[in-house]
Amino acid sequence: MREAGAPRGRGRSPSGTRALSLPQVILLTYVLSALELTCLFMHFSVLPYLSRRLGLDSVAFGYQQTLFGVLQLLGGPLFGRFADQRGARAAFTLSFLASSGLYLLLAAACSPALPGVTLLFASRLPGALMHTLPAAQMVLADLSTPEERPTALGRLGLCFGVGVIFGSLLGGTLSSSCGIQCPVIVALVVSLLGAVLSFTCIPTNTKVASDHAQPVPPGRTKASVFDLKAISRLLLQPGVLPVFLVKVISGFPSGLFTVMFSIISMDFFQLEAAQASYLMSFFGVLQMVIQGLVIGRLSSHFSEGALLRASVLVFSVVGLAMALMTHVFHFCLLLPGLVFSLCTLNVVTDSLLTKAVSASDTGTMLGLCASVQPLMRTLGPTLGGLLYRSFGVPAFGHVQFAVNFLLLLVLWRQPIPRKTDKAP
Repeated sequence: MREAGAPRGRGRSPSGTRALSLPQVILLTYVLSALELTCLFMHFSVLPYLSRRLGLDSVAFGYQQTLFGVLQLLGGPLFGRFADQRGARAAFTLSFLASSGLYLLLAAACSPALPGVTLLFASRLPGALMHTLPAAQMVLADLSTPEERPTALGRLGLCFGVGVIFGSLLGGTLSSSCGIQCPVIVALVVSLLGAVLSFTCIPTNTKVASDHAQPVPPGRTKASVFDLKAISRLLLQPGVLPVFLVKVISGFPSGLFTVMFSIISMDFFQLEAAQASYLMSFFGVLQMVIQGLVIGRLSSHFSEGALLRASVLVFSVVGLAMALMTHVFHFCLLLPGLVFSLCTLNVVTDSLLTKAVSASDTGTMLGLCASVQPLMRTLGPTLGGLLYRSFGVPAFGHVQFAVNFLLLLVLWRQPIPRKTDKAP
């Protein structure tokens, strides 16, 4: 099967210059996503150690994590709208330039001669515009047919797995052998390279390149990027809000567990740092396999509604088993089911939501979807901390089972339609 929705020929950009063929654009999109995610996890791997070296305690570290989550939460929908109006090239370039700004400030924070704590908190600010993954999802949604879209979006799981594995390993190896500043500088150089590749190789507007793209609905004026009414309007279109609520509600309990996992791995599982990194690598490998290979095959045999109900069902079963686990080995047995549910939920809901809106609004819709994870990172530390301190690890399993079981009953009575038509 050829790449999702991509014709074999070459096109021309609006300026008349020779453009890459659409299969090459899709391949470059995957490469850019993998580069960005690798840099992001390199940055995550050294951030706690840099914070400790600068004298910050766990509370201050939590503040900067919350700041980063809030900025991404607010910036996601605005970035998506910017991508819809300015095109894929501008979106990718802006995201990589924002990443470069973050890593530049972070590298400066490593210098003893500069105010490290101030620069560390300032480095969170460009995070509002770091949304390479939603930009990649927009390109794949534009260049794929509705039938091929789950497979095209699912392959981004391979990029995420590459980012988790190589980013974590490179971050730890480079910081140990060359100093804590080295991974940040490498991430800065790679991000600048990504900005150059985006500006020179990505088409200005993939909606024009798509052979099935729909024009902007007649009579609709071109609103500002900051028009919140135009953003919230998407949630009120038929078939959008129920799927969006399923995405948020079903994944929220596991999101709380994920946010608290570093604490749980140390206190409950009694893991050393190296052992925790191996477990994260196992998670990355599972995500690569399930999202990159399994979901695409399943989507060719089952409807998206059936896959969505399956993810909620598996969430419930895993939650019940999580309430009974006592050892890290038990968690390793549960991890494939947890990763399957997370990947299926994200891929299927993103696919359904982009089908439910017009082609001119796919970037904004994906920006809204991208805000779900920052929402969990913003609320998760507080809610997850209270849950863990008051009831322990089994509480996460009980909450996950109860929420998803009730949600499954609702979905069974009101199933998601097999095919969602584009909004008029």
